[in-house]
Amino acid sequence: MDVGVVFQCDPPARDLVRLAARAEEAGFSHVWTFDSHLLWEEPFVIYSQILAATSRVVVGPMVTNPGTRDWTVTASLFATLNEMFGNRTICGIGRGDSALRTLGYPPTTIAQLRECICVIRDLAYGREASYHGRPVHFPWVRDGALDVWVAAYGPRALALAGEVGDGYILQLADPDIAAWMIASVRAAAERAGRDPAAVKFCVAAPAYVGDDIAHQRDQTRWFGGMVGNHVADIVARYGTSGAVPRVLTDYIAGRRGYDYAEHGRAGNVHADFVPDEVVDRFCVLGPVQAHIARLNELRELGVDQFAVYLQHDDKEHTLAAYGAEVIPAL
Repeated sequence: MDVGVVFQCDPPARDLVRLAARAEEAGFSHVWTFDSHLLWEEPFVIYSQILAATSRVVVGPMVTNPGTRDWTVTASLFATLNEMFGNRTICGIGRGDSALRTLGYPPTTIAQLRECICVIRDLAYGREASYHGRPVHFPWVRDGALDVWVAAYGPRALALAGEVGDGYILQLADPDIAAWMIASVRAAAERAGRDPAAVKFCVAAPAYVGDDIAHQRDQTRWFGGMVGNHVADIVARYGTSGAVPRVLTDYIAGRRGYDYAEHGRAGNVHADFVPDEVVDRFCVLGPVQAHIARLNELRELGVDQFAVYLQHDDKEHTLAAYGAEVIPAL
């Protein structure tokens, strides 16, 4: 199992570059960042600095979206970084949440997401793409490559991940939910005539190494609020009829709204409806052995990468503990 790390693009950007270099030294395989330009700094500018300061890690957004940049511009950003640094980028993508909602726009449609994935990937590979009915290509791309991993919770997005994604991103670390989601993606891949084993699976969630569980819960409860924000859209569309596991739909009953000014922030007051049980299921908390046990459980389900969300008050220690003890154990 690979282990990646997910950062927010908070200033100063040089701190993020420093942490990314430390992550590579510690054995992390991927460095991901949020992509929400009103809330944080522009990630693609920072990627160039991370790639220049490292030699091995793969870098990309978790996740970008089809709505905030022209698709050909997004593809050109990836292709240019790959030309400079040797195909070391990856594209995590979804319908769009904070990046679009903070502009007053809804998430894009599944159809738009499907078309966007194909355009970005084809152009980054140097292939011709159909963009709004017009053939386009990058004549300067040589030996290009780009994996596109789809972030999803709802049934139509899960199907899309299986049908066209190189990988699937699940943003929570509950093994039961992960098993359900992975099975859904694999079934969609098989229906589409693809090899289900060819789709990579990434579980991303906050991880906090230490013994003070109460404090760790307080620092990571925001994550249940963020997940609940996505699940609320699914419930609005499908109700609680089983479109996603009940543990996802049941816990948001006390949800009262969401403030994007606190998106992804420890201490988010709009996450106080999230019970301790859900925090424990969605996140990976406790001493090192608890992390190793959970990650081994996820690996047995077919998870190829665990990506550590480092949005809490002990980033350096957790990063070091993963490098010294968790990653070697895996």
